[in-house]
Amino acid sequence: MTNQNEQDFLVKFRGTRGSYPTAKPNFLKFGGNTACIEVHCGKQLIILDAGTGIIDIGIDEIKNSIISEDKKPHQATIILSHIHQDHIQGLQFYRPLFAPSSIINLFGLNTNEESLKDTLKTILFDKVFPLGIDEIRSNFNINNLTQNDIVVVGQDGDVEIFDNLDKNINVKEDDVIISAYKTTAHPKNGCLCIKVEYKGKTLVYATDKESYIGADKKFIQFAYNCDCLIHDAQYTYQDYINPIQPKQGYGHSTFEMAIETGQLAKAKKLFFFHYDPDYDDDKLSMLESEFSRNNENVFFAKENFEVSL
Repeated sequence: MTNQNEQDFLVKFRGTRGSYPTAKPNFLKFGGNTACIEVHCGKQLIILDAGTGIIDIGIDEIKNSIISEDKKPHQATIILSHIHQDHIQGLQFYRPLFAPSSIINLFGLNTNEESLKDTLKTILFDKVFPLGIDEIRSNFNINNLTQNDIVVVGQDGDVEIFDNLDKNINVKEDDVIISAYKTTAHPKNGCLCIKVEYKGKTLVYATDKESYIGADKKFIQFAYNCDCLIHDAQYTYQDYINPIQPKQGYGHSTFEMAIETGQLAKAKKLFFFHYDPDYDDDKLSMLESEFSRNNENVFFAKENFEVSL
């Protein structure tokens, strides 16, 4: 992030692709890394999902720590919407994870009987990676998260989790407030849409979110009047209803669904996100021309593009 001060609410797209990364020359404009959003709220770093886009965040954070004068330990709060591979496959390669001074608090949805830590231990570390999860040297805290929880991140680095019905939540003016809305279409065990609130501004991140006729009214209420909505738009309408291989029920939206949701939620800015890995720069540029022509507040997410709220 550039030109950041302690009052900034900055959003940077680090991974915009769905399903799997696309390392090809004709995918450079919109990006080939999988789902990851870097968010700076004052002094706090919030990371939404840990697809391959998180790898570059880690590289930058290590570089910044080397040249930093204050030499403060790296601290980050990572929120996982769900544990499909394209949303977690960069976590093992997030370099600050292996720095002993790092403090990393990870929250995510886990609907299995085991804890999220045990699930990640099995699918990301002990059996498929040189290090076991208990060998990680940083202060790495993994917590289950539900739509009944609110995560509060203070500018001093303190992180607390509350029940959203708790009437005694003490929130300071510069705290970062993170809440969630659970969808059930994809994956079958659900996915969390994430809301990040800071200094009167709101970001809503809705990946792997399939809409339907008339839109999702509960989600509309959750995202209502947000400053920025990042919404799944994996398929064109033609691919969604393709008679040979229809995508309905896969858990992803069309561009039209995302626009309808953004309009009903009165989102000030809408960013399409989680592009199908078959959609190269030429196709997405064509779609960008089509959908942005009559929608001045609608944008196509591009890797490394920054937004200030």
